[in-house]
Amino acid sequence: MSARTGAGVRARVGARLGARVGARLGARTGTRTNSRTGMRMGARLNALGLRWKIAALLASGCALVALAIGGLIHHARYEQVADQARANATAELIRVRKVYVATGSVDHEDSAAAIDSPDLPAPLRTAALAQRRTTYLELDAEHPVVWAARPIGEKSVLSVQLPLDEARQELADLDSQLLAWGTVVVALAALGGAAVASRVSRDLRTAAATARRISGGDLDARINHPRPPRTKNEVAELACAVDTMAATLQQRLEAEQRFTADVAHELRTPLTGLHTAAELLPPGRPTELVRDRVSALRVLTEDLLEVARLDARIEQPDLEVHPLGALVAQILRRAGLAAEFTGGSDTLVRTDARRLERILANLIVNARRHGSEPVEVHVADTSVTVRDHGPGFPAHLLAGGPQRFLTGAKERGQGTGLGLTIALGQAEVIGARVELSNADGGGARATVVLPEG
Repeated sequence: MSARTGAGVRARVGARLGARVGARLGARTGTRTNSRTGMRMGARLNALGLRWKIAALLASGCALVALAIGGLIHHARYEQVADQARANATAELIRVRKVYVATGSVDHEDSAAAIDSPDLPAPLRTAALAQRRTTYLELDAEHPVVWAARPIGEKSVLSVQLPLDEARQELADLDSQLLAWGTVVVALAALGGAAVASRVSRDLRTAAATARRISGGDLDARINHPRPPRTKNEVAELACAVDTMAATLQQRLEAEQRFTADVAHELRTPLTGLHTAAELLPPGRPTELVRDRVSALRVLTEDLLEVARLDARIEQPDLEVHPLGALVAQILRRAGLAAEFTGGSDTLVRTDARRLERILANLIVNARRHGSEPVEVHVADTSVTVRDHGPGFPAHLLAGGPQRFLTGAKERGQGTGLGLTIALGQAEVIGARVELSNADGGGARATVVLPEG
């Protein structure tokens, strides 16, 4: 074999070709090196669902593997082509030299043989004049060729030149096939990842939906994952944990509801006797105080019983169609609720008049107790708004809703915190909703939105 002083040139050419193949593969599989583009792609990936994240990660991993394997295959084939081209050029040079020695002339037909060719690359000429037989590869040129040269005499160089158009076309075809198959592999990996992750994503969405149903009050909601809990399936373990949590929560809430109902029911009988006894006391200030406290305790007991019934979801509404404006005006007159009534909507709504009265009474009492005058009741379309001009609802109430025995008043004895709870519970029974907010001009605002008749 001949010495190969063009190794450095070959390495540079191979590096350039490897970079070209890497760039083409990277463009096809979406790999980018720009940091800003990477940040945007990362943000988009975070916005995707779990299924598409897994598919994207699998596709990216397969793209990197395809890129690495494609680069290795291209480099190996490039080395084979280069070695074969150098061997052919060396063999041709030997043949031409034999002809030259025998005839004293150079055959120019097949190999572009020449003595002291003006196109001979300078590194090859220098090596030949140094009495070395060498080759030089130009596979990346516009017209790819391979040179072989050896010294003739002291100052002349015999060289041959072979075209490599077919070899370069072969490499280009190989690159195209690598790109095509790499794309197919990446696409199949993405589809396979999406198919595998779809089950996981579906189970997680079911768990999330069940958790939302539980938080919304449906304590009977369960995931009921088909797989047994003692597996290495993390999704099945999560489903089992959510079902266990829901069952435990349901048991505790039902125990609390039973306790509340039992306490209120047990208090009812002695309170009735206490009320009767208070009525028999002689007139006076102490008697008034006793009667007032007994009355407050009876109201609290009745509220607790009502809350227990609402929690048990045993309340059945008596729904009828009413003109809303006239119904609200009648409720305010009959219940003696002091409020400024405005609006006179004749929109028909389907509701339970007794329960609507209970809702409005609790909202007005709450506005008078915790707000400031005047308390306004306004009817518009299918909604009734109760507004005061006090400090407004506290932030924790607007964020998490009303809580039992927790009021916005700092002083003790300023309500039980059950008024809004009962109002929201009765609204749910009649198919209405209560929206709590603070008015722009100050004050709390509670809007009851009723279904149309």
